[in-house]
Amino acid sequence: TAWSPHSPSILSSVSSDSHCRIFDLRTPASSSNHLVALIPIHGPPPTLGGPPNPMQRTMPPAEALTHDWNKYRSTVLATAGVDTVIRSFDVRNPRGGPIAMLEGHKYAVRKIAWSPHLSDVLLSASYDMTCRVWSDGTNNTNTHPGMATGGGSQIGQMDRHTEFCTGVDWCLFGSEGWCASVAWDERLLVWDVRSHMGPQAHGQ
Repeated sequence: TAWSPHSPSILSSVSSDSHCRIFDLRTPASSSNHLVALIPIHGPPPTLGGPPNPMQRTMPPAEALTHDWNKYRSTVLATAGVDTVIRSFDVRNPRGGPIAMLEGHKYAVRKIAWSPHLSDVLLSASYDMTCRVWSDGTNNTNTHPGMATGGGSQIGQMDRHTEFCTGVDWCLFGSEGWCASVAWDERLLVWDVRSHMGPQAHGQ
C-alpha cells in the first residue's frame, strides 16, 4: 500500500491479480469499500495513430510487487513486479493504459521510488542484482512514435550488490542524488545516483 503524498484521504495498493486499486476515504464506506479506481497494469499503452507501436501489446497478467506515487504530479503513479516492466499511469484515466513503459531489468522488480527532486526520475531495485535510474520521458520532447507520451528510458545503473536487490529509497536532504539500497547480500549501500548516470541525463 501507499498513501498519496498529495492528499490525506487517497491511498493505493497493488496485488498478485495485476491490478492497482485507488481508494478515497472521503467516499462512503458502503461504496465498494472506498474503491474509486481499478487500473489493469497489463494493458497496452495508448497511441496517437501512425505506424504500429511495438510496445502496444497487452501483457499477460503478472504479480505486481511495488508501486509509488509521483511526488510532483498528483495523479501519476508507477508500478512494477514479476514481469520486470515498470509502468506509469495517470489515475484519472484508469483504463487508458500506461503512459510510459520502462523495460530493461532481467528479473522481477522488487521496489521502485520516484525522486523527491526531479519529476520524471525514479529508481528501481530488482532481483537481477541491479538498481537502475529511469526517466519516464515526460521531460523529453522526442516521444516514442505512436505513443501518447514519452516512452521513457534508462539513464543509469548501479550494480555493486551481489544478491537480489530488495529495497531502494532517496534521501530527502542534502544533495539531490543521494540514495540507499539493500539486498540479500546483507549490505546497505549509500550512493550518488549522478555518478551512475550517463552524460546525457539532465545535463550531467
